[in-house]
This record gives sequence, structure tokens and C-alpha cells, in this order.
Amino acid sequence: MIEGMVKDGVIESSSSPWCSPVVLVKKKDGSMRFCVDYRRLNDITKKDSYPLPRIDDTLDMLTGVKWFSTLDLKSGYWQVEIDPKDKEKTAFSTGKGLWQFKVMPFGLCNAPATFERLMELVLTGLIGDACLVYLDDIIIVGRTFDEHLQNLERVLTKIQSANLKLSPKKCSLFKRQVSFLGYVMSEEGIRTDPEKIAAVKEWPVPKDKTQVRAFLGLCSYYRRFVKNFADIAKPLHKLTEEKRHFCWDESCDIAFQELKNRLCKTHKNL
Repeated sequence: MIEGMVKDGVIESSSSPWCSPVVLVKKKDGSMRFCVDYRRLNDITKKDSYPLPRIDDTLDMLTGVKWFSTLDLKSGYWQVEIDPKDKEKTAFSTGKGLWQFKVMPFGLCNAPATFERLMELVLTGLIGDACLVYLDDIIIVGRTFDEHLQNLERVLTKIQSANLKLSPKKCSLFKRQVSFLGYVMSEEGIRTDPEKIAAVKEWPVPKDKTQVRAFLGLCSYYRRFVKNFADIAKPLHKLTEEKRHFCWDESCDIAFQELKNRLCKTHKNL
């Protein structure tokens, strides 16, 4: 893995006084993603407040769209170069020595804001009209095929001009239905992703606050599909309060089962 990253120009040998530990994260396809634990570096980093798009606002822009294409940048973060003077701060150690990144790695607290700013700059004048973007995920839209084709050409021209590379196997062109940001989109509207809902259906009863928060996090993503979501989830939210003792009672179980039941019925389009 190290040899490949060196060959691809992602990392280089280092003599930095900085050093963060390596972690390997398993991806959906079973392969491993190389990451570095930058928590200590992030603690002393001045935060970038550039906002990420609100998912709900993004979805509301898709009304009336009939054609879709989705693009995915190849290792998007790794297409952003790091200021030479900051490279040493990204240093990490392995059994083969000390290394540092030449490009922006995963795990830096300001990486999402930096990348979103870049993409919005590259696609200036097109976002909200021809396309929508959320980090390295881009969706091109069109109410007619000709409009969609024109929009796709405009977006690809901008990406090519910025010398950004796409991952062909993750791109999907000229579709009437696509998955984007955890939703299934078509000219009929927006609905929940069946894979995500299957995860909700199989979710076991939480045993601690961390598990409750994880369940609420997934459910909250689809709250627009559940009427009175806040009222239903209230017992679970109370259970996660910092000073509250974890006690799974009948009200929690009712809320848990009700959220699961309602979300499992969210097959309709919005």
C-alpha cells in the first residue's frame, strides 16, 4: 500500500517532528482504506467554517427533473495539493519509516470544507441549475434529454478545465432513476434508499447511549418522511442526555418500534 501511494505521488518520505498513527478502515467492497488518526492535530487546528450544503435544500431543487447523471471524483481529497510548508504536519509512521502526504488526506478536520469550497468554485454558475454537488458526489439534472445532455457537457468541461479526474466505475450516465446521498431519485419524486431502510428494520434494541445516538442519526436522515418525527423520537433523545442515566423503559421501546415501523413504510415518493 505504501509503495503504491509513493508511486501515485500521494506521499513522500519525511523527516518531520510530527507523527500521527495509521488506521485501516474497511470499505463496503471489502477493500481497505488507508487513513491516519489526526485527532491530536485537529485539536490544535484553526477550524474552517465553510458550510456543507444542507441535504434537504439540495433535494428540494430536484422537483420536475426527469434525467439524471451522477459523477464521482477519483480519490477526491487526493486531488488537492497541500501547501509545501504544511506537509510535515501530515506525517505518519509505518514499519517502513516516516512518511508525509503531498495531497490532502482523509481525517483532517478542515478537509470537507476545503473540498466543498473547491468544488463550488470549479462549478460556479452551474450549481442549482445544471447540477448539485456534495463533496465529491455530483449529480447532473435535466427536465428533457437535450437539456440534460447540455448540462452534462457543461459540467464535464468545468471538471476537465480544473484538471480533476473522475472514477468511471462510479459514474452513472443518462438515468431515469439514480441513488444520491442516501435517496433514490426519479421523475416521480424522492424516496428512501431500500438498503438504508433494511438497516433500520434489522437494528437491534440499543444497549447504551452510543447505540441510541447511532440509531437516531440514521432515522433523522429520513425524518422528512415521518410525520411528527420529533414527538415520536422524544423519549430516545431524552435518553441520550449527558446527565441522564441509561434506562431503557417502555416509552423508549414504543418510540424505537414506532420509528422502525414508520420508516419501513416510507416507499412513497416526496
